[in-house]
Amino acid sequence: MSDTRLAIVYYSSTGTLQSMAERLEEAGQKAGAEVRRRHVAELAPEEAIASNAGWAAHRRAVENDPVATADDVVWADVVIFGSPTRYGNIASQLKQFIDTLGPQWGQGLLQDKVYSGFTASMTAHGGQESTLLALYNTIHHFGGILVAPGYTDPLKYADGNPYGVSHVTGGNNDAPLGEAQYAALDHLAQRVVTVAGKLKSR
Repeated sequence: MSDTRLAIVYYSSTGTLQSMAERLEEAGQKAGAEVRRRHVAELAPEEAIASNAGWAAHRRAVENDPVATADDVVWADVVIFGSPTRYGNIASQLKQFIDTLGPQWGQGLLQDKVYSGFTASMTAHGGQESTLLALYNTIHHFGGILVAPGYTDPLKYADGNPYGVSHVTGGNNDAPLGEAQYAALDHLAQRVVTVAGKLKSR
């Protein structure tokens, strides 16, 4: 077991990002990291959530799970942020959490960590890459070390996303993760934990 600490901080509305985060947690632990998986607080009004059965069911499923705090990011050597695509950008719930990190950023507590990201959209060209790139703008301001998967393993040619890991949920927003996505998530977790471990050992 290494002493690398991994925080997976994400927003999931109907459960896809939740499933991706759970796989990253499992893979991070297998890579030897101590892992905190934390979803960010929900901001949407109850009437909006209730209007979507999948959204409402997911909120009930995670209501007792730990919610992300600034301490989870400060604690970590590696942070993987996750968000569904919202008009080619990250969801407001994750953005609001990131925006609360100003005090920690001002103290230099967010710099020199490894960061990466994951996302999902309903369509194949629904803004997955632009969502990850938009997320990574923040990492530059943090002074973080961006570790994207790139094409560092042949499996990335099946997953097809060098910027992070992404999934297409389909028109009904319910397409399950497949072997290509699981392999890509495992690879991402292994890669960021390995790089962070090398940085800590210097």
